[in-house]
Amino acid sequence: MALKSDVEVIIGGKVYTISGQESEEYIQKVASYINGKFNEFAQVEGFRRANFENQNILMQLNIADDYFKELAKTEAMKDEMAAKEKELYDLKHDLVNAQMKLENMDKSTKILRDEINEKDKKIIRLETELKGLKKS
Repeated sequence: MALKSDVEVIIGGKVYTISGQESEEYIQKVASYINGKFNEFAQVEGFRRANFENQNILMQLNIADDYFKELAKTEAMKDEMAAKEKELYDLKHDLVNAQMKLENMDKSTKILRDEINEKDKKIIRLETELKGLKKS
């Protein structure tokens, strides 16, 4: 289990001490994300006019929206990866089949070459016999 650490962060211009089991770097990264949201919303006139409770709800909804969009992207990437893995499996299967066909064709080619060599030898033998018969 990770050690609990206390990290001072600045969110919305205020200093907070955050206790957690995550690294200081990670906690600062999360605080930076929240600060970015504060800064983003601070530019919107309607947000600035809203009361504190509504501002918090809007921020929470926006962060939840970011989360679900990233979750959807992750799922889409998982689906894409699964499709790529299936495609890769199919390609490997096709490659193995092609290699087996090539090996069979190589064997057939060797057999046919051997047959041609035997037939060539037989032709030479028959030609030699025919020459011998013609001389006699």
